[in-house]
Amino acid sequence: MLAAVAVRQDPADPLSGLELREVAAPVAPPGWTVVRVVAASLNHHDIWTLRGVGHPADRLPMVLGCDAAGYDEDGNEVVVHPVIGDPQAGGGDETLDPGRALLSERHDGAFAEFLCVPRRNLIPKPAALSFAEAACLPVAWLTAYRMLFTRAQVRPGDRVLVQGAGGGVASAAIALARAAGAKVYATSRSKAKLDAALAMGAHVAVPTGERLPEKVDVVVETVGEATWAHSLRALRAGGTVVVAGATSGANPPADLNRVFYLQQRVLGSTGGTRQEFVSLLRFMESAGVRPRIDREIPLTAIHEGFRAMMDGEVTGKVIVRP
Repeated sequence: MLAAVAVRQDPADPLSGLELREVAAPVAPPGWTVVRVVAASLNHHDIWTLRGVGHPADRLPMVLGCDAAGYDEDGNEVVVHPVIGDPQAGGGDETLDPGRALLSERHDGAFAEFLCVPRRNLIPKPAALSFAEAACLPVAWLTAYRMLFTRAQVRPGDRVLVQGAGGGVASAAIALARAAGAKVYATSRSKAKLDAALAMGAHVAVPTGERLPEKVDVVVETVGEATWAHSLRALRAGGTVVVAGATSGANPPADLNRVFYLQQRVLGSTGGTRQEFVSLLRFMESAGVRPRIDREIPLTAIHEGFRAMMDGEVTGKVIVRP
């Protein structure tokens, strides 16, 4: 079968290490199953792997791709939970399992015709969602759901700032927070992405770093160094910044004086549990929320899709059809 495989890592030219090649179809060990992939989606995680960030080179070659929706071995429509881990090892939360791995970190991922995962990682795809829409959800939307509702405990009426509108997690956070009754602010350096943020549900969209008309209760932070100072300035005393990424750099000035004096909380968040994924799907179905798809491409055009994402030309998710 044809697959998009990371064969080497290069911080300066990550896409040079991504090759389309024929690989053997997977065979499921006990407790695992094979999924026929109908749709997958791109994530920054794939780029980090190709840059050599958080992914040891000795695990290559590796089929990339964290998100997938398709058919199980019995022909049922499914979406794949991307966190492979043991909930018992994490005190009931597989994201806290020290041995957890995101799909494509230790096991071949979704950019292929077939995918092999533990049976517990399969979740029935809601009939109201297309395969492309379902493939947007496992990483970006599940990450946003956990950030908002498990970690920051957003409630109706809360004021939420989403930094970096246009990214997959940010787009999801805007839509989910709005659907939950929050007042949503969004930022971007791009006029087109500010307009898209308003279309996705933001009440107010302003250029990155611009002063907001009021302090917010929660900041959704996935940008890092470029927005961190603004995130803390925009946050009310006792408010929460929840962090799940740092695409512009991971070492911003801490500004600890502000954090301790205003008793601000900084919380990390990674992925989400299977139960949170089920809850996300139910919430989206009841609220009528749909992910924003920027474009759909064949697997053979995956380099162009990643290049557009890296160049900041994408608003929402890029879908790959193997």
